[in-house]
Amino acid sequence: MNKRKIINDPVYGFITIPYEIIYDIVEHPWFQRLRRIQQLGLSHLVYPGAIHTRFHHALGAMHLMGKAINVLRTKGKEITEKEAEAATIAILLHDIGHGPFSHALEKTILTNVHHEELSILFMQKLNRQLNNRLSLAIDIFTGKYHKKFLHQLVSSQLDVDRLDYLTRDSYFTGVHEGVIGYDRLIEMMDVENDELVIEQKGIYSVEKFIIARRVMYWQVYLHKTVICAEQMLIKTLKRAKYLAKSGTHLFATPALHFFLYHDVELKDFNTNVELLDMYAHLDDTDIYASLKEWERCDDKVLSFLSRGIINRKLFRIELESEPISAQKINKITSSVKSAYNIQDEFDLQYYVFNDVTTNSAYNLEANNINIQLRSRNVVDVTSASDHLNLAALAGTVVKHYICYPKEN
Repeated sequence: MNKRKIINDPVYGFITIPYEIIYDIVEHPWFQRLRRIQQLGLSHLVYPGAIHTRFHHALGAMHLMGKAINVLRTKGKEITEKEAEAATIAILLHDIGHGPFSHALEKTILTNVHHEELSILFMQKLNRQLNNRLSLAIDIFTGKYHKKFLHQLVSSQLDVDRLDYLTRDSYFTGVHEGVIGYDRLIEMMDVENDELVIEQKGIYSVEKFIIARRVMYWQVYLHKTVICAEQMLIKTLKRAKYLAKSGTHLFATPALHFFLYHDVELKDFNTNVELLDMYAHLDDTDIYASLKEWERCDDKVLSFLSRGIINRKLFRIELESEPISAQKINKITSSVKSAYNIQDEFDLQYYVFNDVTTNSAYNLEANNINIQLRSRNVVDVTSASDHLNLAALAGTVVKHYICYPKEN
């Protein structure tokens, strides 16, 4: 059977499956599940074109990994065929642990379980199914392999994961300010002292990459309406979890029903061999099907929130640089309580909620983007750059928000 398939990607054109084992992984039900998980969650409520999936992204990142490996090889860096295959597998599976609306799910129906931890569990189980052919890929993914730069291609501040999602997300949202020169960035990659570096002549592409990342976060990923929609979903799932723990019968697909009615921590995935398979049955359709049923449920809070998400009747959100004053919160809360005739103070948390969101376009303290000067010295990009604002982008931006129904 010919497993060297060609895929027509809207961003890069034709993508080739480089290894037969990649085909086997892509055909696996756990990977096919990524077709049913949107890359940007509820961002399509703001950008209607943002309906691409994690399946698209994984294949795109795999494609860019192949390009990066080829570039490094042409510059004399030794990357064996086994290492190339393993690095390709590692990037292909880097998001395999994502659930539907990943961050909303992690904060509600799971207890402190991060998708990267689940990705490792999926890889380990796949490794057993595929006769330990993923062992090297797992070592690269977890940073245990002695060639550090291979891990940096998978996970760092300038990895092929970020190169693809910025390119792909800007394409599908239509936010052209997020477009980066991914091809030039890859061509400028090199390795010095086992560290991934960018040649000095690629510094302007790095500057644009960092600025584009900042734009994409505040214009797409942390757009105030996207924040509001995700917080409404978090509140909806928390309410459903609360009702489930209270013994209320709720409609839910079998997989979602299990996680609503059971408290699941990371250790449970290690002790219950069937739990990962149950999680692998969760995708966006489970959440949407349940929301559509919850619109008509007896609990008015769950019904109100579900109806708001399904019909895009989103709350108002106010985003400010300074903390929301207690006086303002109390005034809004009092108004909402009266308008919706809320008798139980406990229910108010689902109608009025405030928090903070933070982002840093570049982190000076972790996995720096290193520039290789013509002298062969390696320095951090903020030191090599003459862009006046680049160092400032390393600072963390904090924004405070409050959400409440628009009728008030």
